[in-house]
Amino acid sequence: MDCEKLYAMSFAKLYGLLIDKAVRKGRTRAEVDEVTCWLTGYTPEQIEEAMSGDVTYGDFFRLAPAMNPARSLITGKVCGVRVEEQEGLMREIRYLDKLVDELAKGRPMDKIIRA
Repeated sequence: MDCEKLYAMSFAKLYGLLIDKAVRKGRTRAEVDEVTCWLTGYTPEQIEEAMSGDVTYGDFFRLAPAMNPARSLITGKVCGVRVEEQEGLMREIRYLDKLVDELAKGRPMDKIIRA
């Protein structure tokens, strides 16, 4: 997928897909919100506002209040692509994908958020 197309997509749509993936694997939306808050610095209320607004996926990451400095510890593959080899905004998006993948695989929360 073209990066610009991804950046222009609805945050609500793509975040909903991440939530669905986690729920199918026995996790909760609250847990998806928790890893998202850890990564981006948003509060659960701000995530809910973004879900009900017209925020694009790219803008959600561009406007993140405080990207977690420990995010550089997130490594591995998502959809066959190494997270750490991505550049700029796509790397930030892949970080969230990787966190939700770990959540869906049943990894403990303290390990996911690198506590």
